[in-house]
Amino acid sequence: MEEQGLEDAAILLMSLGEEEAAEVFKHLTPKEVQRLGETIARTKSIARDRYDGVLQRFEAQAAESSMMVSNTDEYVRNVLRKALGEDKANLLIDRILQGSDVSGIESLKWMDAGSIAELLRNEHPQIVAAILVHLEFDQVSEVLKQLSERMRNEVLVRVATLDGIQPNALKDLNDVLSRVLAGGDRMRKASLGGPKTAAEIINMMGSSVETSVLDYIREADNDLAQKIMDNMFTFDDVVKIDDKGIQALLKEVQSESLVISLKGAPPELREKVFRNMSSRAAETLKEDLESRGPVRLADVENEQKEMLKIVRRLADEGQIVLGGGGDDQFV
Repeated sequence: MEEQGLEDAAILLMSLGEEEAAEVFKHLTPKEVQRLGETIARTKSIARDRYDGVLQRFEAQAAESSMMVSNTDEYVRNVLRKALGEDKANLLIDRILQGSDVSGIESLKWMDAGSIAELLRNEHPQIVAAILVHLEFDQVSEVLKQLSERMRNEVLVRVATLDGIQPNALKDLNDVLSRVLAGGDRMRKASLGGPKTAAEIINMMGSSVETSVLDYIREADNDLAQKIMDNMFTFDDVVKIDDKGIQALLKEVQSESLVISLKGAPPELREKVFRNMSSRAAETLKEDLESRGPVRLADVENEQKEMLKIVRRLADEGQIVLGGGGDDQFV
């Protein structure tokens, strides 16, 4: 979102009132919430013509009395708490209003990958692994891409060999990120980490990084590398899904995403997809593939990762039985 757009959106939200603004915030991403919240907090007064112009662009009626939020700090607090709940809102409020760091693993879920990587860059790989296994796989993959190759590989080895986290280990994490998890000694060992977790993370990182990581792990522990590979399901493995599963998958995938994904697919996978479509739909897809020009490999891999998310969801729902795992190149 451009700075001008952020300021306009902030003005509009302040004109709505806390209840209505809170409803809007519920539909935004963490990053959007943070950026809009920061913009609102900085907006202490609004010129009348600017206010009127914003409302006109959003086809709203400007009230005769001037629009002002007398206490924007309190406004941000109330809106975020109503939109996100007390816990999530409190993770952001201090950072937005005072610029202070917000500690705890939950706060990392609201940070961009670059900031997380910078925060963890100088920590021991074991500590980094213990922290990252609490985050979503796609977020972890983006964080690891920001680290050096050596650090990335060492972290993933430790993710793969991590067998839960003992309560006393959480105390060590508290030295890195204060109050990582509440509960202390009363917490049970969390079932986190292991070869499957490492495989899920590697799946999200793209083929170029995948090869380097697996080669490194294979040199250190060939059995561990094999365990990770056994848990991996790559885009090429989609060909191992039976026809019924392919048909279920095609119902969930957008046409544009399918075209881009298949640009980097092996011929046998393309043929399997064509075979499970109506002849007319298959012909249309073939024409789209032929007419589409070169596509960045990064874009292809992004769409393939999105399709793999759908595959895993359908597998979890029992609709699919799995048969088995960024440069600007063009395919």
